[in-house]
Amino acid sequence: MRIKTDIITILSFLFLTFNIYSQNIKGYKIEGDEVVFIFDVNDYPNIKNNGDTIDFVCVSGEFNNWAKDQWKMAKVNDSIYELRKELSFFTSDFDWEFKFIVNGKHWAEPSDDFENIVDALDYKGHHLMTYNLKLYSAFATDYGNVTFKLKGYKDAESVILSGTFNRWDESGFVMKPNDNGWEITLQLRPDVYQYKFIIDKHHWIEDPQNPSKVMNEFGGYNSVIDVQKIVEFRLCDYLDAEKVILSGDFNDWSEEDCEMIKIDDCWIYSKKLSGGKYQYKFIVDGNWITDPENTLKEYDYKGNINSVCMVKK
Repeated sequence: MRIKTDIITILSFLFLTFNIYSQNIKGYKIEGDEVVFIFDVNDYPNIKNNGDTIDFVCVSGEFNNWAKDQWKMAKVNDSIYELRKELSFFTSDFDWEFKFIVNGKHWAEPSDDFENIVDALDYKGHHLMTYNLKLYSAFATDYGNVTFKLKGYKDAESVILSGTFNRWDESGFVMKPNDNGWEITLQLRPDVYQYKFIIDKHHWIEDPQNPSKVMNEFGGYNSVIDVQKIVEFRLCDYLDAEKVILSGDFNDWSEEDCEMIKIDDCWIYSKKLSGGKYQYKFIVDGNWITDPENTLKEYDYKGNINSVCMVKK
């Protein structure tokens, strides 16, 4: 399967709570076109109190295959180390887990009061009883995949974009004025998000150009956007088939909707999907088969084995 990003907005009655959070994000910040990784020894008691001298600190994560000694940080002072990387390096995926490692052997263990922590898992998916840090997938960048626009309000001094993608932060995503109003481009992973615009720090409004909205707990409305990916399904080596259908839980297992097209040696169909897990099969001239190129399969509630497509959130 090949994947590229696309955006659509849908009306989704997801009654998520509209709260304002104070963020305690650790380990990095975004400055212009750079990601700045920041290690502060005071944030990690297991490093501060272990009695060892810090000779060097490295950033290790999914982006460098968890290498322990490649991304060395520069010492700012006795407590803080930094490493700068181009933001464009991180736009090939929607989120990244990472950690700091000291002297090539001591992992800096985040505490549970960090906002951007996730459970650390081994290669089999088992919990390791520790946390990893996460570089959030939502950040403002010209390399982003979603552009938010607000027409008018040219007399406003500032407009902020706030939503579930940044825990309703009121200051982080500052929109830029343009000839028609205001805009900002973000990098967002596939998911359904709620959002609003904040005019001059106090006036919250939904997106007047987006009809998709849900009611919030204050009796008002939040706008809704569904960030999707286009997933390309392929079935090759069935050149003698007369008709191939893609069927799955994303189309209620329809036997007609998604007729695949034969291009060269393969049957192809592209489908827009939100983040999540999907089961599917191919119907080749009336015969149901799993995807021979996809080893990921599971049983459904009827006991049938189906292929599984994961669209990463």
